[in-house]
Amino acid sequence: MKEILLCKYGEIVLKGANRRYFEDMLGKELRFRAASFGNFSVTWAQSTIYIEPKDEFADLDGMFEAARRLFGIAGVVRAAVAEKNMESILSTAKSYLPPFLSGKKTFKVEAKRSDKAFPLSSPEISREAGGAILSVMPHLRVDVHNPDVTVRVEVRETAAYVHAGQFKGAGGLPVGAGGKGLLLLSGGIDSPVAGWMMAKRGVKLEALYFESMPYTSEQAREKVLDLAGLVARWAGSMQVNVISLTHIQEELVKHCDEEYFTLLLRRFMMRLANRVAGMKGCEALITGESLGQVASQTMQALNVTNAIAAYPVFRPCIGMDKEEIVQIARMIDTFETSILPFEDCCTVFTPKHPKTRPVLSKVEEQEKRLPVDALVEEAFATLQSFYIRAKF
Repeated sequence: MKEILLCKYGEIVLKGANRRYFEDMLGKELRFRAASFGNFSVTWAQSTIYIEPKDEFADLDGMFEAARRLFGIAGVVRAAVAEKNMESILSTAKSYLPPFLSGKKTFKVEAKRSDKAFPLSSPEISREAGGAILSVMPHLRVDVHNPDVTVRVEVRETAAYVHAGQFKGAGGLPVGAGGKGLLLLSGGIDSPVAGWMMAKRGVKLEALYFESMPYTSEQAREKVLDLAGLVARWAGSMQVNVISLTHIQEELVKHCDEEYFTLLLRRFMMRLANRVAGMKGCEALITGESLGQVASQTMQALNVTNAIAAYPVFRPCIGMDKEEIVQIARMIDTFETSILPFEDCCTVFTPKHPKTRPVLSKVEEQEKRLPVDALVEEAFATLQSFYIRAKF
């Protein structure tokens, strides 16, 4: 029995005259991902993408999971292929569906007849298929209002497809459709979630990580690269740029008031992010900040940071509480890596009583104690880039 994947569009169907542009991006990414799992054909018709294994070595299970993590896909179906006649459809339903209905008590059948030349109507197809299923699984009963499983029969232009429900896809828009953004990626819970959320809106990610060796460890850097790899399973391959802030932090300790350390450090981060964004062709900065979560994320503190930004700063987590962010982190499999006990640069030289309602002019007075431009140039010279290939 032949089995294929049917991928259903999300909001791409609303794109009107630009729809083909989004479809092409989606098809290109699906073909790229399919190459990791064997020989597949990828075609589309009637707002559905067909992913068909071309030989016995193609890994349909792996391709199914990769398709579910592709932004732009609302749902993915594993379906058996039948010929476009009732004998074949009923035979396929009786042989293919029992594993999906095992242990269930109720079901219903919904049919969709895209090919109007097919001799039976959709209700007639549903009735015939339901009877065939009951003939091999008599313990089941039909419940059209609240079934345990909904079986679907789709009669399309070239074949009929039988399946037992649709699995939720990633949704959103194809990566790249929304431009390119620089993700300020730390080793925490929030920034990988922020990157995932913006990738869902079609943003291609480039990442920037700040380290402070020897105050932070090699393991901390590896943790961040691992997090980038987990995000890349959804967002695609990316570059992770690493810059050392060690000397900047040491200079802050020597010359500035402790309560301003975090604010001043974040302004240095923003200056360096501006440089990297310009070099890498990014059009926005992305952070994992959530309003009021920590002292540096009050409205006043964010304004102090924003004053340095040369690009729009996207903060998709800004209105979320920690539990909401953690739920997404668990869903995208970044949470367990994020909580590994390796400190990042933001935990080095943390003030005991940081300013929560800073005044920009006073922060700027603190910066006058430092050779800001020279420190930025020195830090930028430490930049290293790591290519993270998506492992789907």
